[in-house]
Amino acid sequence: MNTQDALTVTSVTKSFGGVHAIADVSFNVRAGSLTALIGPNGAGKSTMFNLFTNLYIADSGTIAYFGQDLAGMRSDKIARLGLIRTFQTARVFAGMTVLENVLAGAHIGVSANVWEEALRLPRASSEERTVREKAAHLIDVLGLSSVAEESAISLPLGLQKLLEIARALMAGPKVLLLDEPAAGLNDTETLRLAELLVAINAAGVTMVVVEHNMSLVMSISQDIVVLDAGRVIARGTPAAVQADERVIEAYVGRATDTVAS
Repeated sequence: MNTQDALTVTSVTKSFGGVHAIADVSFNVRAGSLTALIGPNGAGKSTMFNLFTNLYIADSGTIAYFGQDLAGMRSDKIARLGLIRTFQTARVFAGMTVLENVLAGAHIGVSANVWEEALRLPRASSEERTVREKAAHLIDVLGLSSVAEESAISLPLGLQKLLEIARALMAGPKVLLLDEPAAGLNDTETLRLAELLVAINAAGVTMVVVEHNMSLVMSISQDIVVLDAGRVIARGTPAAVQADERVIEAYVGRATDTVAS
C-alpha cells in the first residue's frame, strides 16, 4: 500500500436491492491532491462518498484512510481523524445564524471541557476567541460577511453550499470531500469557488470533489476518476480523461439516450 495515498479503495462493492451501485471499484487518492470524481447521474459518486464515511457499509472490499482500514469505524470517529464531507443537498442547522453554523464546525477540535467553558476559565476563553476569529475569517473569504447574522436556512441554495464548505473547514480537515459544491452558484460565484478550492488544496488539504460542472472540474483537478454504472471507466489527468473514448461515450451516449426518450 502506498503511504502517500490519502484514500485507497480496493475492490469495493455496494448493492441496493440486488442492483450494484458500486461494482468492484478500486482507485486511490494521492495525499495532497485535488481529485475529481465524475460520471453521469446514477454513476455511484455520492454512494462512494457515503462509503468513505461509513454512512453506507460496503458489501465487500476495503477503504483505507492514510493506510488505516475504516471498516467498522463510526462516522464521528472518521470525522475526528480529519476526513470531512459536505452533502449533495446543503445541510444547514435551522434556527441558527450563518455564524453559528460555521462555529458548529469547530466542535470536534475543541479541547476545553464543559467545566472550563462553563466557568470561563482562561483556556476555554482563549480557545473561543481563536475559534471565532477563524470563523470570521472563513465567512469573509467565502463572501458571507453580509449575511453572517442571518438565519442560515433563509439563504439561497448557492450560499448554503458555501456555508457548508466554511463549516467543514472549521473542522480542520486533512481530507475534504465536497459533493457538488458549485450547485446553485452563478458563473461569478463558481469562478470564486474555483479559486477557493485551489487555495485550500495549496494549503495542504487533500480534496475529492464530486461535480457536474465540467469546466470547473477540468480547471481545478489534478486527477480525475470517472464512474459509470458503478464502475471505474477511466482515471487520469484532465487532458487524458477528456480524450478517453469511454468517457465521451458515457456522457454523449447518456445525453443522446435522454434526447431520444
